Amino acid sequence: METMNIPRFDVLRSADRGHANHGWLDSYHSFSFANYYNPEKMGFRSLRVINQDIIAGGGGFPTHPHRDMEIFTYMLEGALSHEDSLGNKGSIHPGEIQLMSTGSGVTHSEFNPSSTQAASLLQIWLTPSEQGLKPSYTDWTPSESQRQASKSLMISPDGRDQSATIHQDAYIYKVKLAAGETITHPLAENRAAWLQLIDGVLTVNDTLLTAGDAASTEQAGVISITATEASEALFFDLA
Repeated sequence: METMNIPRFDVLRSADRGHANHGWLDSYHSFSFANYYNPEKMGFRSLRVINQDIIAGGGGFPTHPHRDMEIFTYMLEGALSHEDSLGNKGSIHPGEIQLMSTGSGVTHSEFNPSSTQAASLLQIWLTPSEQGLKPSYTDWTPSESQRQASKSLMISPDGRDQSATIHQDAYIYKVKLAAGETITHPLAENRAAWLQLIDGVLTVNDTLLTAGDAASTEQAGVISITATEASEALFFDLA
């Protein structure tokens, strides 16, 4: 009887990320970004940016341009408001996503609408499958069943299971586990996985992670994720 391979994971500890504190913005960078440069951390497959940001009350990013990048924000605490050159305006709240395909070019601004409460979020960039696409914007709100699920698909290339659509062969899941709970994910040949732990403590194939840590693998097989305490993470299945 054939047994499934158990992938080995590489770990990026929270303390080994780049860090920049601008007063209004406190940011941790998993990959090289802005003034943080590490030639060994330039991205992972199509992942190019994972920033964990805390934006102070009233703070934000003034209007600036992007092109040829798939950018999404996953909200953790507070709110984030958005305006762009396509005419979109809106705000997202914890558990929600704003997803922008910048394609041939777009300008936008993001700001914390509260003057007192900090906004906490993950901002993530992926390279698109092709350049020069028509820019687009999507706000994504999970259903109640998706909010309660241990593992739910938030972003995909084909919009399956009520997920938002991205121009890349990437499946992005929210993982939310109670203490002692386990989920599994089969990683196919020639694909890769990245797990970004937001909060809590868990093990991924017996590799222990604490808040802010990440684990990655390019080995096919069954990935097992078990929470030691209540935990929240993003899981990426990438081409």
